[in-house]
Amino acid sequence: MDLDETDKRLLAALQRDAHLTAEALGGILHLSPSQAGRRRQRLEAAGLIAGYRARLNPDRLGLSVQAFVQVQMATHDPEQVRTFARIVEQRPEIISAWTLTGEADYLLRVFCADLAELNVLIHQVLLPHPAVARVQSQIVMDQFKPDAPLPI
Repeated sequence: MDLDETDKRLLAALQRDAHLTAEALGGILHLSPSQAGRRRQRLEAAGLIAGYRARLNPDRLGLSVQAFVQVQMATHDPEQVRTFARIVEQRPEIISAWTLTGEADYLLRVFCADLAELNVLIHQVLLPHPAVARVQSQIVMDQFKPDAPLPI
């Protein structure tokens, strides 16, 4: 789908504030509210807008430990990989996961209440899985740049 400058400005505005009404978007884009609303609907229907979410404050929720966990697999047997993926999908403290090139096969972003909870995740959930060879974690000391909007 080709995006014009107005589409790009609309997407950028919604990344900053997903609560913008058609009226507010129209004001930003110099369009009528109905035109802005139709553009948003078109971008949603095309799959460019995948959804809307609230960004929560992990500290206020008692999630004081953020970590990145690298997992190196001992085997890439399809059934073992599927069972590992199911574990990752079901664990609420693992908020995102990526497959990687290089030494680690997976990178997991994790939020836990404390180090003991992170320890349980690593030593009682991840490491005992038969396909896992090695787990390495990096605890986030400070996130000086918050998750940013995608560059449009």
